Amino acid sequence: MTSALPRPDVSLATVQRSLGDSSVEYPLWPPLTRGCPRTSTDAMSYPVEVDYDYARVGDDFLGRGLNGQPRGDSSGGAAGSRRAPSGHDRWAALLPPLLTPGLGEGGTPLVELADGVFVKDESRNPTWSHKDRLNRVTTSAAKGVGAPGIVVASSGNHGASAAAYAARAGLRCVVLTSPAVPPAMASLLGAYGAVVLPVPVDARWPLADRIADTFGFHTASNLTPFHTGHAWGPEGYKTLAYEIAAELGTPGSVFAPTGYGELLFGVWKGFAELHRLGLVDRVPRMFSCEPAAGGPLAAAVRSGTAAARVELGPTDAYAIGCPVGGHRGVLAVARSEGRALLVDDPAMRAAQRELADAGLWFELSSAAGLAGFRGPADEAAVRAEGPVVCIATSSGFKDLGVGGQRPAPVDPAWESVERLLREAGIGA
Repeated sequence: MTSALPRPDVSLATVQRSLGDSSVEYPLWPPLTRGCPRTSTDAMSYPVEVDYDYARVGDDFLGRGLNGQPRGDSSGGAAGSRRAPSGHDRWAALLPPLLTPGLGEGGTPLVELADGVFVKDESRNPTWSHKDRLNRVTTSAAKGVGAPGIVVASSGNHGASAAAYAARAGLRCVVLTSPAVPPAMASLLGAYGAVVLPVPVDARWPLADRIADTFGFHTASNLTPFHTGHAWGPEGYKTLAYEIAAELGTPGSVFAPTGYGELLFGVWKGFAELHRLGLVDRVPRMFSCEPAAGGPLAAAVRSGTAAARVELGPTDAYAIGCPVGGHRGVLAVARSEGRALLVDDPAMRAAQRELADAGLWFELSSAAGLAGFRGPADEAAVRAEGPVVCIATSSGFKDLGVGGQRPAPVDPAWESVERLLREAGIGA
C-alpha cells in the first residue's frame, strides 16, 4: 500500500546539505547562516543547501503548482470551498517550511521579446524585484527560530523586500544600507517601517553580525569571507524555474544578472530538480551575466577555484557590482555546462533601452541578462539555442537617480508644443 501524496502546501524539506561535500548534512533546523562549519576554512566558505524527500513528490507537481490542484481540476476542492494556494505556497512541497504569510510573490509574466527570446519580468513581484522570492523563505526561517526581527545589509532590493516581508510577518527589520541609497528605495524602506541605518559599505556586514548577536535578530545577509548567505534563501529562487517550465517547457539557455550567484544557483537547482523528477527532459545551460567592472564568478571559473575575490571598478549596475563571489554560482555554471559572461555598462544600457522600447522598464542591473544574451559574436552558437529566457530582476524605479529630477515645465502654447514634438521626431 503506497502512502498518500503530500498536500501541496506541506514542505518535504529534510536536511541541510553542504555544497563543499555532499556527504555532510545537518538537521533542517536551525537554518545555517554562516555556511558549512565542517567543510569551510579560512581560505574558502562553502554554502549549504536544503534537501528534500523527492520520492514523495507527485508527478503532477508542475500542473498542480499552477493552481493548487491536480491537472484538470480547478474547482478548489469540494464546492470550491478551499482556496487554491498562491505565491510560494503553490510550490511549498519543494520549499523549506513556509511559516509566515506571503504577499503573492512569483507568478511573474514571461514576455516574448522576439521570436524564441523571452524575458521573465521579476519587476511584477510585490516589492518590484526577484528578492521577494528569497525573503518569503528567510522570513519564515526567522519566525521558525523565534527571532524578534531580521537584519540585512543591502544597497537596495534585498533591504526593501526584507522590510516588506518582516512587516507582513509582524517582525522588526533593520536595514544597513548605503548613504547613497536611491531615493525610491529609501521611500520603500520607510513605508515598511524598517529601521534604516546608512553606513559605509565596509561596516555593513560586521554591524549585521553584531546586531544579530546582541538583539537575537535573524540575519538574511552574508556573514562569511566568501559568499554563503542564508542557507534557505536561494530555495525561493527555484520557483522561477518551476514557473518557466510550467508555461514554456525547458529553455535551451537562461541568462541571469549575477552578483553573488544565488539567483543563478536557485534557477539551476529548480530545473535540476524537475529533471530528476522526470518532469522536464533537460536542464538549460546557465549563463551568469556580471558587470565587467568586477566579475568574481567569471574569475573563479577562469581560475578553476571554488570562489574568487576581485577589485571592483566603477559601475552604475550597483545591485550586482560585487567584489566577492560564492561557490553556488560556480556550481550552477559548471553543472549546466554554461558560461560566465561579463557585460559592461554601455551594453547594459543598450539592453535597458531595448527593453524599454518593448514596454518593459528595468533598472540597469536587471538588463544584464539581456546584455549577456546580446553579447559578443563568439556567443552566436549559444544564442541560437532556444528558447532563451533572460531574467530581468527589478523595476526601473530602483535605479540610481530615479526620483531625483522632474521634467522642466513646458509652454502650453501650440507653437511651443508643436516644435517640441517635431524635435522628438513626431510628424517628421
